[in-house]
Amino acid sequence: MELAIILVFVMGYLAITLEHNIKLDKLIPALIMMAICWALVALGVDSFSNWFDSSKHALVEGFSALAHDDKMHLVEETLLHHLGKTAEILVFLLGAMTIVEIIDYFDGFSTIKGYVKTKSKKKILWMFGILAFILSAIIDNLTATIVLISILQKIVKSREDRIWFAGLIIIAANAGGAWSPIGDVTTTMLWIGKKVSTPMLVAYLFIPSVLCMVVPTFIASFLPAFKGEIETDESDDDKKKSPHSARMLYLGLGAIVFVPFFKTVTHLPPYVGMMLSLAVVATFAEIYSRTKFSLTDFDSEESDAHAHHSPVHASLSKIEMPSILFFLGILMAVAALESLGILFNFADSLKQGIPLMGSELAGTNVSDLVVILLGIGSAVIDNVPLVAASLGMFSEPIDNPLWHFIAFSAGTGGSMLIIGSAAGVVAMGMEKIDFFWYLKKISWLAFIGFIVGSLAFMLMRTFI
Repeated sequence: MELAIILVFVMGYLAITLEHNIKLDKLIPALIMMAICWALVALGVDSFSNWFDSSKHALVEGFSALAHDDKMHLVEETLLHHLGKTAEILVFLLGAMTIVEIIDYFDGFSTIKGYVKTKSKKKILWMFGILAFILSAIIDNLTATIVLISILQKIVKSREDRIWFAGLIIIAANAGGAWSPIGDVTTTMLWIGKKVSTPMLVAYLFIPSVLCMVVPTFIASFLPAFKGEIETDESDDDKKKSPHSARMLYLGLGAIVFVPFFKTVTHLPPYVGMMLSLAVVATFAEIYSRTKFSLTDFDSEESDAHAHHSPVHASLSKIEMPSILFFLGILMAVAALESLGILFNFADSLKQGIPLMGSELAGTNVSDLVVILLGIGSAVIDNVPLVAASLGMFSEPIDNPLWHFIAFSAGTGGSMLIIGSAAGVVAMGMEKIDFFWYLKKISWLAFIGFIVGSLAFMLMRTFI
């Protein structure tokens, strides 16, 4: 049964990568893959020897000896746990995307467009790369990617040019998220799990992360795609701008930046802060649009008319729901593999099967090659379950170099494939980027950045 589940996952994964060839939206195989994987889990629960408890990051002891009803109860609990964790990401994503759309409703991004005086592709590449690196450390790589691609769509009109910039934004955002405790979900997991502390995380990973962003960007700046100047649409400049555009831009971005501070103070999941931020931004949007102050009254004709003019309703109608459902499908399908202990066993087999290399230099008993392979594996399979598996596998103390290397490897390794990170999945949805286009054009740049950053980390840890 485990083999059948893996086969379904591989076939679904293949259908997603061949989206443009088979003319089937990637959302469809993702949802089918999720449903069939969990159906097979439920039907074959008695044949499984292992079960991974995600809440405890460990295998359930004596699972094979449990009664059928107890096993099914565990399946239901695990499914609910993963749905909750996935829903946290999706609700957070919905909030961030709605705020971005509200800013766009008031033409807020034209304010940033006014600051971009250059038309040089090379200068714009560096500008967005540095912005992605800094923003992702503050508001996380997922939100930074949404914001920057939204701005990019206002500045770069040609989609052929824009997807190149989007590819480098993914690399820069994942690199920036790796050295901040709130920049990437895997780094946050290690931080909350008391495996890394903020000062040591910055000390170990800031320079490797900078190199992971700078080296690919430097190489890309010599590619033909970033030579010359961008095409501009002069008609956009003639449009009458909203008098509230700048105000809504700063309010929206400020609300997004507020989220990690809310999380730090309250220790609540980030989506709670994002919903508060959305409510505040939506309130001002309703006031500035001079419409009836109501978001819930749908009974009267007046409400129907208001719905067409309300910035909140207009922004919600523009949300990319297929991307949200695709995210649900892919994360829940990976959760099925994680629950069977397949990913845990994969990571454990790497630990046991590969001879220890460089352990004296590392100051730890774990092979550098194992951690690098975990990073490469996070590009193929979601990095969250791999890091979850590592939390249960290794018993090194807080701030051991191993944990920091895992944070860097899992955070930046996902850039090598477009569906290997949350930032990549969102960019894929927003710009309809083809899997194989990214593989041919961007993956090698991400791989170079990953290797350079890894080598820099190995060198730096000897001095820390």
